Amino acid sequence: MKRRVSLPARPVLRRPPLGSPLQILLLACSFTLAGYAGVRLLAGDWFGVTLWFVGAALLHDLVLVPLYAGADRLLARGLGAAGRREWTVHVRVPAALSCLLLLLWFPLISGQMADRYRSATGLADTGFLARWLLITAVLFGGSAVLLALRLRRATKDRPPVDH
Repeated sequence: MKRRVSLPARPVLRRPPLGSPLQILLLACSFTLAGYAGVRLLAGDWFGVTLWFVGAALLHDLVLVPLYAGADRLLARGLGAAGRREWTVHVRVPAALSCLLLLLWFPLISGQMADRYRSATGLADTGFLARWLLITAVLFGGSAVLLALRLRRATKDRPPVDH
């Protein structure tokens, strides 16, 4: 009885998962645009821009992330103690969106850029704080309505209890 010796299998050459040609083209365009923006941004005051980016990253990582995590932990612990931990998302989402809007529009909300904004746009620089507060109220109100609808649907689906 002869033994057959098998040769090692030829490696199968697969195409790397690069995506479709349209995806590759869009990615190349986005890198080109980002590179152009970076060159234009750094052309004026490269040291100031670099310092601002590094400072913003450090401020975010060393100050804001521990604040986010601490507030989220307190929220989850408080709602968990009340037996409503699943409600956490109904506070997290509007709070995160509201904080993001505050971060984006803080110079105008605080009035620090009022003169520059007025001279650049010709529009009034008032009302940003009121609008941000209104948007925050709408976000939390919408979240409360969604929670109420969820609770109502959950009580409808629950069978009645016999006494």
